[in-house]
Amino acid sequence: MKHSLFAVAALATTFAAGACAPAMAQTHEPSAPSPASSTAAPTGARKIAVIAFQPAVASTNEGRAAIRKVQEKFAPQQAQLKTQNDQITALKKQLQDSGKTLTADQRADKLRTIDDKEKSLQRQAQEDQQDYQQQLQEVFQGLEQKFYAVMQSYATQHGYGLVLDMSSRQTPVVWASKEADITRAVVDEYNRKAGVEAPTPHTTHHSTASH
Repeated sequence: MKHSLFAVAALATTFAAGACAPAMAQTHEPSAPSPASSTAAPTGARKIAVIAFQPAVASTNEGRAAIRKVQEKFAPQQAQLKTQNDQITALKKQLQDSGKTLTADQRADKLRTIDDKEKSLQRQAQEDQQDYQQQLQEVFQGLEQKFYAVMQSYATQHGYGLVLDMSSRQTPVVWASKEADITRAVVDEYNRKAGVEAPTPHTTHHSTASH
């Protein structure tokens, strides 16, 4: 069993390396501003741009810092999951090493113990992951709105009449030229306007419980 408690962190890392990661699980699509607050594109704007919206939000300096903050908050839970998983692994090894020295009842009892611990670990991992994703959603809701505004401003200034989100399953982009991808440009523009410095490299490795 594998638990992706901190899988979202890989999203920003993957994008930073130049890949377009899929949209984060269970995140909300940004709601467009009301018509009164929208900035109309220049007359005659016909260019179409694409952006990996949610990966872009996660790769901003502010997004990366937010992800790290939530990761650090959940580090104790992840350590606990690893401890539980190690205990289960040790029990399985003990059972295997015991061989034929155990009676049928003793063997059945140990198997029940292992099964109970595995179920408990699975429940705890699922609860922790749900809590983790919920906190990420809360953090990124406001950030997505701010990023949307910067994206809209950038597209307007550069004459784009339409921007498609290539990280959304509802917008299947089959192909786009490198020039049409404004993801990196908007991320850079957002970082410049936000004035948030890039977080220092995170060297701590988070292991997920598995068995």
